[in-house]
Amino acid sequence: MSYLARMYGSKPVQTQSSSDKNPNRVTGGLKAQGVDHFEIMAEDGSRHQVASQKYVQSLEEQVKKQRAAINVLERKLQRLDTSFQNVQAIVKSFPDK
Repeated sequence: MSYLARMYGSKPVQTQSSSDKNPNRVTGGLKAQGVDHFEIMAEDGSRHQVASQKYVQSLEEQVKKQRAAINVLERKLQRLDTSFQNVQAIVKSFPDK
């Protein structure tokens, strides 16, 4: 798309949504930029590090992606377990020689 079309076009340019991005790289990028936390000074003079909202959101995306992967693997494991039990039942039904 040309520069003028982007600048004066009626349709906005679509950027890559955060759900399409790899959450591990997003989290690593935030950490590398140093925006994963900020410091707060308390009234007594002590400093506390607090995670930034974007960093926490990126960690939540990582957890959500991992949970989805675990759910898929659990379903596959259940299918394999059922198949294995079916094969065991068939093998047990054969007479011994």
